[in-house]
Amino acid sequence: MPMQYVGELISIGVAFSWTATALLSEFGSKRMGNLTLNLMRMVITLVFSAVMFWVIGGTPLPAGASTEAYLWMMLSGLVGYVIGDFCLFQCYLIIGSKFGQLFMTLAPIAAAITAWMTLGQEIRPQAMLAMLVTLTGIAISVLGRGEGRKVSLKLPLAGVLFAIGAAVCQGVGLVLSKIGMNHYEASLTTNLADWMLPFHANFFRCIAGTIGFTILMALREGFKPLCKGVRDRQGMTAAVATTIFGPFVGVGASLLAVQYTAAGIASTLMALTPIIIILPAWWIFKQPITVKSLLGALISVIGVSLFFLL
Repeated sequence: MPMQYVGELISIGVAFSWTATALLSEFGSKRMGNLTLNLMRMVITLVFSAVMFWVIGGTPLPAGASTEAYLWMMLSGLVGYVIGDFCLFQCYLIIGSKFGQLFMTLAPIAAAITAWMTLGQEIRPQAMLAMLVTLTGIAISVLGRGEGRKVSLKLPLAGVLFAIGAAVCQGVGLVLSKIGMNHYEASLTTNLADWMLPFHANFFRCIAGTIGFTILMALREGFKPLCKGVRDRQGMTAAVATTIFGPFVGVGASLLAVQYTAAGIASTLMALTPIIIILPAWWIFKQPITVKSLLGALISVIGVSLFFLL
């Protein structure tokens, strides 16, 4: 196999990995509940991370850094995991993972605006075009003709709002994570391989996620659903699988992909999830496939590609 295609193939694999994560998350959320599944994912990620650190570095703890770096990573975990994943899993319960992943194409828009506000990064004309194309694709998928031939929303408004919230939090959390990793790398007290840096930094994001979901569970529903979920074999299998396909296979492979191909090509191929998920969502959850949903997903992915390829 020619080496010039390795990065592209890995990127496509990441898109399939994230598709599996979305489908498993929808199944797990419906079976165990949003908060139970999210809390389990955070704890499992911490355990897997500790094992990986111990095998590679001889200690289960991540590399030490400054208090400022810890605070930035914790803030990133609060926004990206606690608020973002809560909204994402809630939208899965209401509108399904297929439409949930479609709305996640809004994340680059949120990231671009946040980076402009916090890091002073310029929003180029091609980014504005990408925003317009992405929004057009989503509109095609979720809008239709109602009574009196007026344009109306085909999905429950609550599900759409949760999906938008999830995408915004993912974009904002990405920028906060970048800021945090910059502080983390600058203040490391030990040498750390570049490819390991995101995993060590993500450990602190997961600590924030664990604390946040524990507080939410205590305030909203208590811990009885958690105790019940631990005894649910299918639910636990979904929780472990979505953790593996997400934070481990997905994140690790995405870092590897950009080492073999251009970041723009990798990012675009990894953004194919809204298209890939259409068929399995129909097969598993009986979510209908329409020409408008296919066209909308395709246009949204084209919009995402404009962020990186032009």
